[in-house]
Amino acid sequence: MLGTSDKYTMNIPETLKFTEDHEWVSLDGDVATVGITDFAQSELGDIVFVDIQTVGETLAKGEKFGDIEAVKTVAEAYMPMSGEVLEQNEELDAAPELVNSDPYGQGWMIKIKCSDLSEFDKLLSAVQYKEII
Repeated sequence: MLGTSDKYTMNIPETLKFTEDHEWVSLDGDVATVGITDFAQSELGDIVFVDIQTVGETLAKGEKFGDIEAVKTVAEAYMPMSGEVLEQNEELDAAPELVNSDPYGQGWMIKIKCSDLSEFDKLLSAVQYKEII
């Protein structure tokens, strides 16, 4: 795709941290809000279903927390940090397209009670994430 990297260097909020698997993380105390990046949603295309069955579970960093179903593919979403999945964005049940239209806002996916806050510091900065896409 021509110009893809140019478009996505502009929509990578400096206030967030990122994973190589294209999840973003916002931290408030010991609770992290997680979603997929604008780059990831654009690569997936039109998202039709978000399946998260892990609320209440404690998962390790890197473990799968859910599936994202697009028109042409299904992608797995991974824990960017270890902790308990406190809640999922229930708005996505009725409007999964929010992940496409507002990936860093209304399209968030889960909230995690983090068990190891030092993992946050090991996530990618916006500058580092731009380098991998």
